[in-house]
Amino acid sequence: MNTIDLRTKSSPGSEAGDGPALYRTAPSNVEAEQDLLGAILVNNEAYSKVSDFLEAQHFHEGVHARIYAAAQRLIERGEIANPVTLKAFFEHDEGLADIGGTQYLARLAAGATTVINAGDYGRTVYDLAIRRELIRLGEEVVNRAYDAQVDEGAAQQLELAERQLFELAERGAGETGPQHIRNTVKTSIEVIDTAFNRDGNLTGVTTGLRDMDKKLGGLHRSDLVILAGRPSMGKTSLATNIAYNAAKAHRRSGGTEGAVVAVFSLEMSAEQLTTRILAEATEISSVKLRSGEISQDDFVNRVVPASIELAELPLYIDDTPALSVAALRTRARRLKRNDNLGLIVVDYLQLMRAGSGNRIDSRVQEISEITMGLKAIAKEVNVPVLALSQLSRQVENREDKRPQLSDLRESGSIEQDSDVVMFVFREEYYEARKEPRENTPEHQQWQERMAEIHNLAEVIIDKQRHGPIGRVELYFNPEITKFGDLDRNDYSSGGGL
Repeated sequence: MNTIDLRTKSSPGSEAGDGPALYRTAPSNVEAEQDLLGAILVNNEAYSKVSDFLEAQHFHEGVHARIYAAAQRLIERGEIANPVTLKAFFEHDEGLADIGGTQYLARLAAGATTVINAGDYGRTVYDLAIRRELIRLGEEVVNRAYDAQVDEGAAQQLELAERQLFELAERGAGETGPQHIRNTVKTSIEVIDTAFNRDGNLTGVTTGLRDMDKKLGGLHRSDLVILAGRPSMGKTSLATNIAYNAAKAHRRSGGTEGAVVAVFSLEMSAEQLTTRILAEATEISSVKLRSGEISQDDFVNRVVPASIELAELPLYIDDTPALSVAALRTRARRLKRNDNLGLIVVDYLQLMRAGSGNRIDSRVQEISEITMGLKAIAKEVNVPVLALSQLSRQVENREDKRPQLSDLRESGSIEQDSDVVMFVFREEYYEARKEPRENTPEHQQWQERMAEIHNLAEVIIDKQRHGPIGRVELYFNPEITKFGDLDRNDYSSGGGL
């Protein structure tokens, strides 16, 4: 188009084949900026093709940014933006004066090609802006690494760089915007068809526990699932069981069921968690495994085969302490891209750091940022996130110690951001601490009650966006920290699984 050339000139030495470059200019496309502005000034409908992602700061040339911002203000007020209406904004604009004054607006409009291509021009301008920001961030990371402060470690610099890059990636990805329901109907039918043809009719990732799967329909993609409980209730054990069951189902089905699982263990080491899983797989007490109190036969016939099978499972464990939401997001995205991650387990959310860089005035605010971040990860990576949570001590002060939503620590944000909230409860734990004096009628009653609830656990589903709430009874073996399906007929006669 016949407009004044605003492109930055390169020195002769910067041309390919003329020796090493003396400098490099930031990537830009002035012609795309000019064509887009011209299209908007000719037909304001062109603005609607770019308005949901393009802002004035995305233009490389300052004068173009000011022209776009002025047109944006007029159009969004319901007025017409053209060279005539914009003239008053730029009569005293020194930048525009250098390239012909307000006549430059008329030349932009006269040189416009077509409104049809406005969206493509806008995307070009936007992508180049993201690239320039990426260059700026890269230079900032390099300079910070060279001039590091005494109290700023490499890990802190790396986390800051990760966070800044992720924030840029979020902006660079853009928003999908409204989409016609025909697109989501197709996705929904695919999910239903998968469930129809799958054993158990699950739409989500299996927990490996029959009654829980029946109640939940599995763990659904993009859901934040909270599993809470007081200490010693078995929430880590249950989460580990679910992770192991999902990974095992994925391997045995050839990838049609279960999921590739990532466990972010902020409390226990990877070795401790692996020992728990081995205890479940071999049905040998984890205490005996850690102390080596097993026979040669058990080691050869149970531990070795189980460890070989476990090593083949699509199960990843990250035991980084005090992990930030940004770091978890980066690792989850990498696993999704490289290994098709299907389930994230976080043990537990109160040990995470928000890591937002913003000032946080209270623990409640920090937990709110953490839960919002976990929900955002679930949606972005499109996998269920199973996050464990502690409960407040007020549970202990009630006669009925079954937890409820108000018992969640910093419960407002956790309850609000989650799709499912479940509690683990074992009455046996509390009843065992009430043992009366022996050889009394009360002791006899206590023994009868203990026999009724021995190895019995409850998962209380107190919130579920997609289905009913209620209780699920499970069998729990504390020796091998394993939850299993409860068979009432066998249970009453001393069995359980």
